[in-house]
Amino acid sequence: MNNLTIVGKKIPKRDAPLKATGSAVYIQDLKIPGMLHGKILYSKYPHARITGLDTSMAEKLPGVRAVVTASDMPANFRIGVMKDNPPLKTGKVLSIRDEIAAVAAISPEIAEEALSLIKVEYEELPGTFDPLEAMKEGAPLIHEEAKSNILKMPWKLVCGDVEAAKKESAFIVEDTFSTPWVTHCCLGTSGCVAQLDAKNNLTLYSNTQIPSLAQNDYIEALNAFGLKGKRVRIVQSVIGGAFGSKLDTYAYEYIAILLALKTRKPVKIVFSREEEFFATSPRQCTITKISHGCDKEGRLTFREMEMVLDNGAYTSWGATTPSVMMLPISSLYKVPNVKYVAKCVYTNNTYSQAMRGYGNPQATFAIESSLDQLAEKAGIDPYELRLKNANEPGEITPQRFKITSCGMKECIDEVVKRLDWKGKKGKGGNRGVGMASLIHVGGGARVYKSDGCGTIIKMDDFGKVDVFTGASDIGQGSETIIAQIVAEVLGIPIDDVNVINNDTDICPWDVGVHASRTTFVAGNAALGAAKKIKAQILEIAAKLLEEEPASLDIKNGVVFSVKNSEKTIPLGKALRKLHYTLGGNMLMAEYFYDPANENFDKEFKGNLSVSYAYGAHGVEVEVDRETGKVKILNYIAAHDVGKAINPMLLEGQIYGGGLMGLGYALGEKMIYEKGYLKNGNFLDYKMPTVKDIPPVQAVIVETDEKDGPFGAKGIGEPGLVPTAPAIANAIYDAVGVRIKDLPITPEKVLAALREKEGQTHK
Repeated sequence: MNNLTIVGKKIPKRDAPLKATGSAVYIQDLKIPGMLHGKILYSKYPHARITGLDTSMAEKLPGVRAVVTASDMPANFRIGVMKDNPPLKTGKVLSIRDEIAAVAAISPEIAEEALSLIKVEYEELPGTFDPLEAMKEGAPLIHEEAKSNILKMPWKLVCGDVEAAKKESAFIVEDTFSTPWVTHCCLGTSGCVAQLDAKNNLTLYSNTQIPSLAQNDYIEALNAFGLKGKRVRIVQSVIGGAFGSKLDTYAYEYIAILLALKTRKPVKIVFSREEEFFATSPRQCTITKISHGCDKEGRLTFREMEMVLDNGAYTSWGATTPSVMMLPISSLYKVPNVKYVAKCVYTNNTYSQAMRGYGNPQATFAIESSLDQLAEKAGIDPYELRLKNANEPGEITPQRFKITSCGMKECIDEVVKRLDWKGKKGKGGNRGVGMASLIHVGGGARVYKSDGCGTIIKMDDFGKVDVFTGASDIGQGSETIIAQIVAEVLGIPIDDVNVINNDTDICPWDVGVHASRTTFVAGNAALGAAKKIKAQILEIAAKLLEEEPASLDIKNGVVFSVKNSEKTIPLGKALRKLHYTLGGNMLMAEYFYDPANENFDKEFKGNLSVSYAYGAHGVEVEVDRETGKVKILNYIAAHDVGKAINPMLLEGQIYGGGLMGLGYALGEKMIYEKGYLKNGNFLDYKMPTVKDIPPVQAVIVETDEKDGPFGAKGIGEPGLVPTAPAIANAIYDAVGVRIKDLPITPEKVLAALREKEGQTHK
């Protein structure tokens, strides 16, 4: 691939000028003539019975055009993975984010005032806020009809014989780790505008990251409203951050549709910052019991994990993260015997959603922390233990993942070299080093029946290209990557490629932005369509140049013969010959790429992804024994990316992921007390700021994935997966205390140090 001219180059994101100049149109900026503003009234209590509801005063307020309650919703209409969530609640409320009523008014201020005029009477009920308590016999049921607070999802993976492996192990460690709720902190809050035309066809302007799947959800909603056979169009605004938060459809979207239907006007609902905190879904908290074993030489013999996840009051995609947690549990390092059981438990807390890494950060925190414990017990350097058990190309893991390209060892070696591991490990002085590795899907992930993406390409008279892709750009730079791929194949300047990706009436189908799949899946779709177009161009040019198509190529917008340098024709001229001809044609091509990965079977086994991304992070820390504060002195993030299509954007993903992981490790936590969120703002929620950024080295390891577009594989999520355990391991190396409950706050470090000192004095 040494002759590539655009792929592999550091090209700035195509939407950067729009965002830098303030020209980008976010959902907050969108205005439609006649548009009304919607607001939602939420529950006062996390668990209560609604005994009275009076909306009459709100309805009389000048400027209010509609007030809706559960009585306006179809009685049996439910949303969510388990269809357990009515968009407007009646009877009982199960969390503080439960939607009771909504209004549409001519201004946000009037809508807000109208909410204050709605009178709700409650009978407060005892709540269940601890998943361990919720699982006990006799615990109050969150959903009586479910007859249990434990979701009926059989999250169980068994590979090999763990009990036999325990007997053969020379060393075994066992411990418990926990992780908190954390939220996505998108700078652009959630929102939509719902608009129905005269025939009741719906256009929804949205910042969703699943337009094709959402389209189907809204069709179901229209059917429930009695509007069968109607069209739904999704138009995406510029998305100010997603990270998995927009991987489902939410109650506010259906409420906006209902209000638009009632008023016959476009209705806009946009969350405030406070709503974004308490009324959207975070990464779920977990409690994980893990045991690890190895033989005398340090080869892993087994891994056993039990996990409890707080599902909250309803079920969104967050409840399915155990399926992705199985990826590192079964296949991070060579471990022949694995057992994993997870339970998702209903409580009166907020319900959870997908978030970057999709369960992998929680599982990897336990795995990589436990691995360091095992290394210490076996008397082996943690680096050597990882290297000895590292995955390799050609391996088939116990869960039947087929490992193709794999740069895991190279990533570990990069961390060791750049961190001066051998010179700094175990030296004390309040400084320490730690590392952690990762595996993640890098070639799609068949969590739905399809993992496909479509692309349509057309060319005009002058060689300019329009690429219509189903893939969404949520800030990761997919527009730029797709433009680079198409420009490379067609031999044209990247500025001649226009990418259109935000309208389901125009763009082809795609399963959505998740699972680090866009570069691999959408990239392959764009590659396939571009190759089709190129073949058509060369057929046309071959007749004009009196050459065989196989003898022609395109570069810098000129078709030329590789055999005779004098035979050339400008691309635009060849295209105009095609168009301005009796019986002529236009140049278009389409391609749908659905990767050859597999849905899990009943045992949760199968090749989930076509390829897998690997990486290793290493950190050097300094711990203040007087305050417990942890300072990151150096951060190395090495990632196997296949081929780097755009190193600049890759580095950006690695930086962003690492800093997101830093927040997860050291400060971020949603504090819930008996169902109430206590720190739902940027002042009290401790997200890292620019002053908290440590020195970071983003290291790109290229392995050339055979199935990826130009050898690339996904990188969107892996950047935050190993951060927390790497930091926890470094703290242990520095001061000998292991924090097993995220986040690793100064208070926890200080308490652990004092406990250790007390034990030492005894």
